[in-house]
Amino acid sequence: MKFCASLAFTETEDYLELARVAEDAGWDSLVLSDHVVHPREIRAKYPYKPDGKRPWEEDDHWPDVWVAMAAMGAVTTRLRFLTGVFVVPMRHPLHLAKALGTAAVMTDYRVSLGLGMGWMRDEFELLGERFEQRGARADEMIEVMRKLWSGEMVEHHGRFFDFGPLNMRPPVKGRIPLLVGGMSEPAFRRAARLDGWMPHAISTDDARRHIATIQGYRAELGRADEPFQAVVPLLDAADTDGYRRAEEVGVSHVLTTPWTLYGGSHRSMADKRDGLRRFGDEVIAKMGPTG
Repeated sequence: MKFCASLAFTETEDYLELARVAEDAGWDSLVLSDHVVHPREIRAKYPYKPDGKRPWEEDDHWPDVWVAMAAMGAVTTRLRFLTGVFVVPMRHPLHLAKALGTAAVMTDYRVSLGLGMGWMRDEFELLGERFEQRGARADEMIEVMRKLWSGEMVEHHGRFFDFGPLNMRPPVKGRIPLLVGGMSEPAFRRAARLDGWMPHAISTDDARRHIATIQGYRAELGRADEPFQAVVPLLDAADTDGYRRAEEVGVSHVLTTPWTLYGGSHRSMADKRDGLRRFGDEVIAKMGPTG
């Protein structure tokens, strides 16, 4: 079992120190959230709250995830970085392939792309991208990015993107895991085609059912024996016994905000430092060398 800590609602100036603390405390990964701007008024409803209100405030920070990963990678040696999640279809694949590929090279391939299809139509419109058909567009973007990461002369003639021979440098020689966020049937099937799955917060029993579904699809694709990550925020696990039960049902990584487990605040840097260290001592160290 590995453990990932979320940096949501963290001020940008605190990222580097928290990366050093997390690495020293035995964490596997830090998870970065993604939004480009905060429109004062939005029409879209947030799908994970009954009232549809977005869970952040206008003063919350949303630094560019690839710049942040490269900077944190420069002050650590082992810690990994994951987006949770990055809204792929509201970007252009050439821009995303260059930014992500560069971050991967500069961190010695310690980055992973947790990708989502997005829910805020307003943000798509601000960036000039279509909200409709975003799933199909994201699938083609992945195909395009993988071509570009080869560093070779490539071309692409698809439904949404079309270009003649070109190359992108630096070449990406290592692996960039691609994980899918979401709880829908299309998300499960997309996760089966890629390298992992990142749902919203769920119970251990729900994790068991959904991971079994995804693994069934992977078996149909002949991928049952390939590596697969399930990065799951759990509603009903907060100690080593709970995490071991989750590991038994296929959860490979637990995503949490440790300071909240000890009554800490999202707004307090001291609480975040203490939460990372305390969880490292009380949970990660006791879970054994695979933690």
